[in-house]
Amino acid sequence: MCRSIKTLRAPMAETVTDEDVRAAALQYVRKIAGMRAPSAANTDAFHAAVESVAASTQELLDSLVLRPAPPRASPPTPGPARARS
Repeated sequence: MCRSIKTLRAPMAETVTDEDVRAAALQYVRKIAGMRAPSAANTDAFHAAVESVAASTQELLDSLVLRPAPPRASPPTPGPARARS
């Protein structure tokens, strides 16, 4: 849906700022509302929605229980070189 919204969950994002959360909320509300900027009549509702979505997003991120990433497998070690005959 909103391809410009980046994943804010670890390990995809090491640090997430309030600005990152608000930017994602703004993109989401823009997409849902079908407008880049609200008209004067819709400004309050638009900004309230952005703040509400940002708060819900932060609550979600704070509540997620993440499993530790599995250890990465070591690359196979090359065997001894064979002499060609």
